[in-house]
This record gives sequence, C-alpha cells and structure tokens, in this order.
Amino acid sequence: VRMNIGNQCCLFWGIFLHISVCLGEDYDLDDKTGLGRSFDGIGGLSGGGATSRLLVSYAEPYRSQILDYLFRPKFGASLQILKVEIGGDAQTTDGTEPSHMHYEDDENYFRGYEWWLMREAKKRNPNITLIGLPWAFPGWVGNGENWPYSFPDITASYVVLWILGAKQYHDLDIDYVGIWNERSFNSKYIKLLRYTLDKRGLERVKIIASDNLWEPITSVVFADKVLQDAVEILGVHYPGTNTVPKALKTGKKLWSSEDYSTFNNNVGGGCWARILNQNYVNGKMTATISWNLVSSYYDDLPFGRDGLMTANEPWSGNYVVESPIWITAHTTQFTEPGWMYLQTVGHFTHGGSYVALTDERGNLTIITETMTHDHSVCIRPPLLPYNVTAQNVTFHLKGTFVSVCMCVWFKWGSFSIELDVDEVYTFTTVRNGHRGNYPDPPPSAPFPKSYKDDFDFSGNPYFSEAPNFADQTGVFEYFTNLTDPGPHNSTLRQVVTQRPVTWVADADQTISVIGDYKWHDLMVSCDIYMEDVHTGGVFIAVRVDKGGGVIRSTRGIFFWVYADGTYKVTNDLRGMTVLAEGLSGTRARVWYTLTLTVKGNYASADLNGYPLWKNAVLWEPRHGWVAIGTSSFELAQFDNFAIEALA
Repeated sequence: VRMNIGNQCCLFWGIFLHISVCLGEDYDLDDKTGLGRSFDGIGGLSGGGATSRLLVSYAEPYRSQILDYLFRPKFGASLQILKVEIGGDAQTTDGTEPSHMHYEDDENYFRGYEWWLMREAKKRNPNITLIGLPWAFPGWVGNGENWPYSFPDITASYVVLWILGAKQYHDLDIDYVGIWNERSFNSKYIKLLRYTLDKRGLERVKIIASDNLWEPITSVVFADKVLQDAVEILGVHYPGTNTVPKALKTGKKLWSSEDYSTFNNNVGGGCWARILNQNYVNGKMTATISWNLVSSYYDDLPFGRDGLMTANEPWSGNYVVESPIWITAHTTQFTEPGWMYLQTVGHFTHGGSYVALTDERGNLTIITETMTHDHSVCIRPPLLPYNVTAQNVTFHLKGTFVSVCMCVWFKWGSFSIELDVDEVYTFTTVRNGHRGNYPDPPPSAPFPKSYKDDFDFSGNPYFSEAPNFADQTGVFEYFTNLTDPGPHNSTLRQVVTQRPVTWVADADQTISVIGDYKWHDLMVSCDIYMEDVHTGGVFIAVRVDKGGGVIRSTRGIFFWVYADGTYKVTNDLRGMTVLAEGLSGTRARVWYTLTLTVKGNYASADLNGYPLWKNAVLWEPRHGWVAIGTSSFELAQFDNFAIEALA
C-alpha cells in the first residue's frame, strides 16, 4: 500500500513495492523480548464546535457516501473511534451545539446531530469506540459563574444524564467521557464524576483526563491514589508527538485525545501521517483523534477545511475525499484496536519512522512514513527543522515472524525497499483492505442566490435545527406553537436565555449565519416574533463578516427592531456604530415582517411592507453571510425566511 503525498499519488492495490537489490540500513522486527503497548485506535472528533453542522443537510445518497468514507470498515478511513461534543449551548470554535438540558428542569435527547452521527457510525462499525466531551455548559450549571465546577455534583449529574440518555433513547453505549479543562484542572470533580457514574450503574464508562496538557494532570494522578483509580486514560491535546517521563511511570494508557487541526491538503496529509506513527514512536500514545472529523462548516469560519475530508456544500451535494482519509486507511484498514505494537519500532536513520503491530495470531502490519518537514507541518505545536532523504531499508523478521508469509514481499525472513521522501507504505499480512470508491459527487456550486425556508420541519423529523443555518451564539431550534394553529405554528426559535459557561467569547447577542460569504448586494426578509415584553429585540443582517470565536467583533449591516417600539440600523453586532434609528411601533408577541435590502453603499428596510428607512450609507464590510438573531439571550421566533442575492 503506497501513497506518495507530494505527487498526490494514491496506489492502494497494484504494484506495491520495488524490491531493492542494494541493501541499506537494517531494522529488526522482533517479538521475542515481548511486545509494546496495546493499540487503541484512530479516530475523528465531531464538535468543539459545530464542525459537522452542514453534514446533516446533505441529501441522499451523498450523505451516506460521506459516512461510508469515514466509518465503513475496509472502505475509507475506517475510523475506530468517534468523539463527539456534549453540546453546551455555547460557541466552541465554529459554532454552538445544543444542550440536552437548556434549563435545569429540561431534558431532551433528540437535539442536535451528534446522536444521529453516533448511530450512523455504529451502524457501519458496531465496534467503534464512542467518547463524549463537554466543551461548554448551559448557564444554569455554573449558577451564574463562568465556571462549571463550583457545584461539581450538578456538573457530574448533567454529564451522566447525557450518557444515560444516549443509551435510553438511542441504544448507544458511551465508552469514555472526557473532562472539560480549558482553564484549570479539577480533581474533586473527576472523583465525583467517577462516583456518580458508578452509582448510576455506569462502571464500564471510563474517564479520560484532562484533555489539555500533560501537566498538571500527570503529577496529580501520580500522587493521588483515588484519582489514579478514577482516571483510565491520560489524554492530551496537540502533544507534538511527545510525552513526559512521569506520564509513562503512571502506567496509564496515553492518548492524543485531540490532534491534527490542519488544513486538509497534501501538507495536512503529511502532518497526519507523521503524527500517527510518531505519537507512538516518540510518545507511546496508543490512540490519536483528529480535530476534526469532517469539515462540514462554512469555509470562512475559523479553521476552514481542518477535517479528514470536506463536506460543506449540502446544497450542491459536492464533497471531497481528501488525502488524510487515505493516510488514516494505511493503519485502520490493516489493524484493529487490541493489536499490540512491537517494541521494535522507531526512526529511520535518514529520517522518517516505522511502527509494527500484531494481532498475536500470526498477522503483522508495518507502516512507514518519510514525511519531510515542509510537507508535514501541523498547525500546532511548532515543528523544529529536521531532514529526510531517500534511503534503502531492510526489515529483518525475527521471533514468531521469521516464517510469516506476506506473498512476494518477503523472502528468507527479510525484505528490502527503496523509500523516497514524502511517502507512506503499509506492509501487511491482512488481505481484505479496500480502496472504497463511489461515482463522483455533483460539482461544486455556490449557495443558491434564491433561498427560502418556512421552517416547517415535518419533512425533517430527525434534526432540531434548520438546514444550512450555523448558530454562532445561542441555539435556534424548530418550534411547534401549540397555541397558534395559524400560519406561524411551525417556526425557528432562539431558546438560550442565559449566558452559557464557555471558554470562547460568546457574543452578548445571539446570532445564526447562512449563505455565501461572497454575497454583497442582496435582499433578505423574515417574519419575527419577540417574546420578551420588556427587553425583546430581534435583527436580520447581511454582509456579516466574522464567526466562530471572534463572533463578538462581527461587523455587517444589522436591522434591529425592539419591543419598546424602536428600531436601529448598526454596522456591527454589538450595536456600537449606528447608521440609523427611530420609532418603529413594534412590540412583543406580535408577528412582523422585516425586509433588508443592500446594494452598493446603500441600505434600506421595510417593516410589514412599508419603508421604515432607506439609503443608510455604509462602506464596510463589502460582503459576508446573512444572519438572524436577538439582542440578548432571550426567546424569539422566526418564520418565512427568504434571500434574493443580486451579486
């Protein structure tokens, strides 16, 4: 199995290797002195945040094809681990994901798309490992503080209810749960979480800590026997393929529980190839999880195309199977969790690395990589300079492998190969790997210039959010108004009423974006309904220029109406730059239709079809998304949304 990254050559089933007549450096593969650590798998991460948002909006058969490339064994990436965000109603990188408990007395285990994604992964690979991790929490968990551990019993109960809900409502067994640790490490919470899991009959669910750095978790676990018993896995983010000596001394499994986060071109593929091998060679980490699973969010949000593949055009059906998918397959299609690494793994003399794994029943898989520095730079941490050159290597099979049969590749217990730079090879006794393939998807196309949504979700019962909207602060969910059987009985409702506990700077306003970031001249209209009598406020907007973690500084053209009978036009989400303002006569609990038109340097708007203001002068930004939202964390409804883009 060979992939030449630099030349974008993916040759999986053909002439696999060239037997060299000129022997070079020698490397032994031997199990007679024992084996290394147990391999736990390679995975992808959906969330942290909202990274799979657009995937659910794909029509069939394309949605299933994408899922096959990710999860179907012996087809594409054949992922062995799926880690998902436990939604917390907060911005966690590229958007918000809904909580199963918006409020203390609220439980709903059908919100969002992570439940669906886990079911689809399990459908394809029943043995896939499932992990949940909260990146944020609803505000009530923090009891008014931006910190989830002041009342650790509440936080533990909140997380355990998510795990119980996964089983009760979706028949999903969560295998591991991670610890939110963006600012500080909390050992009391981890012990209480372990106690709460055991009390609810979830002894099988293990804890990964602390989803941050090697320290201080390693030292605390090393010194605290109770914590040592509570934590199963030491999990770190972006370790740069290295560990610390004390982590090895704990005897715990070591995982890179979030890694990669790199643009998925061929350099990104090289990054992924290097760390998949060297996380074990250098750091003895037995699992590596990619942030993110699939780039299913708008390109112009932060970290665009940082997934194993790209699927962010549900309106066209287009998706791209990027090189990291096939880099993953080099390991996952020829191993299984539970295989053992050999102790004889390491670096090649002239650069690159090799690992070897066995199922202890006669099978052997060897993966080599010769990624050069400039062809394997990850987004983090910094990569120090190093050299790789073309080389001849000879592997000598010893111990129980001396007589292993690997077709024509082996003769008399050894084989040699010429390795060029920027190549990945897999040598294996496993014979049923497969380079999966579907007919080409439809060609790429921009977001439709004419777009409507009446938010009637009867035809889309599995998802709580409207197609193509990407919530950036707050959560916008389908809502059935049982008291209004009229034209607005099915709407989109903003439901977050308290600032969440978060490590990202959520805006003070709620906002959801949609459309083509390149749009500049367009008209958008939407029916709106304010529920807060005293402080209600709602907006529609165009040319919205930022999202993700920098959402607070978003600019655009925002048309606001308020329950106190006023309106305002601003050049930013915060409302600091006012272009126009006046009386609107609007009040709460009445439906209104807002229309905003922008062309060139001028903007105008109608309220219920009558001009409210016109020709407000604006200069920046020149293009951006369309958006809807509220002036604070408050309940509000939207209906009959429409866009007509002119340019």
